[in-house]
Formats: sequence, C-alpha cells, structure tokens
Amino acid sequence: QRLPDTIEGHVIDKLEIPTVFYQSIEVVREKLAETEYDIVLAIGQAGGRYEITPERVAINVDDARIPDNDGQQPIDQRIQQDGPPAYFTPLPVKRMVEAMQAEGVPASLSNSAGTFVCNHIMYQLAYEAERYYPKLKTGFIHVPFAPAQVIDKPGKPSMSIEMMVKGLTAAIRVCLNYDTDVATVHGTTH
Repeated sequence: QRLPDTIEGHVIDKLEIPTVFYQSIEVVREKLAETEYDIVLAIGQAGGRYEITPERVAINVDDARIPDNDGQQPIDQRIQQDGPPAYFTPLPVKRMVEAMQAEGVPASLSNSAGTFVCNHIMYQLAYEAERYYPKLKTGFIHVPFAPAQVIDKPGKPSMSIEMMVKGLTAAIRVCLNYDTDVATVHGTTH
C-alpha cells in the first residue's frame, strides 16, 4: 500500500488479495473486468529470503505445506486442468533485478515461486492473460519479512518497508519502460 500512486505517469492500482487458493484469482478477475491494465504484478512474502526476488516461472501445481488462510491445503493438484505445465513471465525480470541492485536494494532472480498461493496466483494471472487478455503482461515478486515480523524469529532475514518500496518502484519502472530482458547471467547451479 505504500507504493506511489503513479510511476512515470502511469497509475499504480493497488489491490490486496486473500492468501487463499482460487479466491485470490476471483478478486483479481473482478478488477480485470472493471479496468484495462497493461501489467499486473502480484507481490507476496517469502519469509526467509534475504532479497526481493522477481519470479521467472509459475508451475501448474498446488502443493501446500500449510493450509491457506481459509484452511485449504491442496496436495499435488493441478491449478488448471487445461493449462500448460508452466508459464514463464513476459516481464524483464533480469532488468528488474539489476535496477533494484543499482538502487542499493538486495535483489536476485528466483526460479521457483513455490507451490503455495504465490505460485498459484502467478500461474492464474498468466492463464487469464493467455486466454482473455492477450496484451496483458503478468508476473510476481517475492519480498522478505519486514523487521517487525522477525522480532521473535532469531536469525530470520528482514528488509525495511522503505527499502522494499524503493526496490518495487525500481522494478515497476523497468516493467513500464522495457519489453525485453537483458542477456546477463542470473542463473543458478542448484
């Protein structure tokens, strides 16, 4: 909610969605029906990560280690029966990482959004875009815990809200200005 209302003349529309399988996309679908968007970028929390991490890929599986906020805990379930095994984001994720790093914000590229609601909404957004909004670009970014969330979690990494806002603003700016990514090394060995 602390992101600016505009970035480089583009309106930034903020929507809080529930951490609930399937209900999350229903909330987004209602918004997509009301307004035409160029980009939908979902933000979620990955407690334990040190950096802001744009996600490269969403996979077609829900496999919840814990229940969602509605008590659902799907195990090895396809998100969309007629959907592909995975969707790669069309967003310039490497440029996003580099822009955040240039602003002094710890960031890296992630190749796994997990198998909980974050991956679920990233996959659902790509599925919706492919079927109903062919010009819409979608993606997902994970952020770390905020400092107040780790007071009783010794050793858990955190990042200030201000730094998260700075990083997310830089990442959004990239999405607004670039259609293609850079061919720089951001891969991992494991």
